Amino acid sequence: MDVASRALVEPLPDGIPDTFPARAAHFNVALATLYARASGRPSREAKAVDQQYLYPYEEKAVSDFLIQCGILGQPVRVKYIPAIAFSVTRHRPEADRPLKPPHYSWAKRFEKRRMELVIRKNKPQDWNRYNIYNKVVYWFEVIGAELHKPEILPENVYNMDETGVMLSMLNSIRVLVSKADMQRYRGARVKRTMVTAVECISADGRYLDPMIIWPASTHRANWTTHPTPGWVFACSDSGFTDSYISLQWLKQVFDPQTKCRAKNKPRLLIWDGFGTHETCEILEFCFENNIILCRMPSHTSHKLQPCNVAAFGPLKAAYREQVERMDRRGVGTISKQHFTYLYKPAREAALTKRNILSAWRGSGLFPFNPERVLTDTPKPPAKLTIPRAESVESQQYESMPTPATPVSAESLASLLNMIKLIPNDDAKRKEKLQQKVSNAALTLLAKNALLQD
Repeated sequence: MDVASRALVEPLPDGIPDTFPARAAHFNVALATLYARASGRPSREAKAVDQQYLYPYEEKAVSDFLIQCGILGQPVRVKYIPAIAFSVTRHRPEADRPLKPPHYSWAKRFEKRRMELVIRKNKPQDWNRYNIYNKVVYWFEVIGAELHKPEILPENVYNMDETGVMLSMLNSIRVLVSKADMQRYRGARVKRTMVTAVECISADGRYLDPMIIWPASTHRANWTTHPTPGWVFACSDSGFTDSYISLQWLKQVFDPQTKCRAKNKPRLLIWDGFGTHETCEILEFCFENNIILCRMPSHTSHKLQPCNVAAFGPLKAAYREQVERMDRRGVGTISKQHFTYLYKPAREAALTKRNILSAWRGSGLFPFNPERVLTDTPKPPAKLTIPRAESVESQQYESMPTPATPVSAESLASLLNMIKLIPNDDAKRKEKLQQKVSNAALTLLAKNALLQD
């Protein structure tokens, strides 16, 4: 009942005349609205309810269904909502059923009416990377115990990871051309050769010299004509790292560049759970040189690895910018001999102290803040719980609270028992409880129609 309808039936205080102007002034309602309600004209809200495609209890069933699908990790696409609304009407009498689904724009209006729902875009993600909440919690328990040790200093905490860089991948760009120009592409010689770069960053904002892995059997001298002092080069047939290359990275890159700075204090190295990182030779070398290895759980590097969080993205963007510049100079094909010339300035532009510190901050490690990651990580599907209703057999009628609309067989049986205990002279209370039973039955029928569909 809206305010105007209530203003017509509620009694006025003593001393106020029972007239329309007096009621309008007392209840703060427009006089024209009060006259309209007295003449039988419904409110806009009531009229809108009568014109809606679904009844209120059916909308509640659809809303609960959509929320439950989201909790289980299978949210429903917006374009399917009208079909679901059509399905939920199957429990109605045949004369009351709509003949077709609502318009596709009905989903937007439905979202505005239901405050618990919101329309947004969801990106696809591998299930192995989706259900990682418990892994992330365990990771922060393990890494937190190590980082809080007094002998572990930020300048001795490192993260290593490999990233693939395509030699001549160009960006999509915005251009200003003639209206008559209908071309949507630009000519480019794309050579899909992937070079692997092994990078390592420290928690105090530094980065080590890289190891470059060529996709070849042997290394050629003309690939490294550009001066890159301190860089280490390796080759593999696949272009990716293996156990031997991982050991050589420790011996030739990590240990020489970090040992003097550590001053005999332990160095903590974080890397992913790739199998080539955990051979007996690698573990023995780390044990002998006071290097603590921390292996991240599987399928969590996109959330927990600082290099992936905020370092490799700017690095690849900077490299593509270098490729764009060379393309504008007329060099259409980027080969291996161009890589070091392009990759070196890209590293200097992207691996800044600000970006590196942002990477450690975004992964929740420095400063140590697990909630930075956990707030954006989907939790495991919630277990369905059925509310339990207390028995009313031993309760007195006077002490019975007004129950909620039942949602289980037990609570429904409890409500029916309560109705039996209400005296016949309390018809208003009995009618109120019977209405709850009716609402529960209608909602159950609507949900059942969705399940059948």
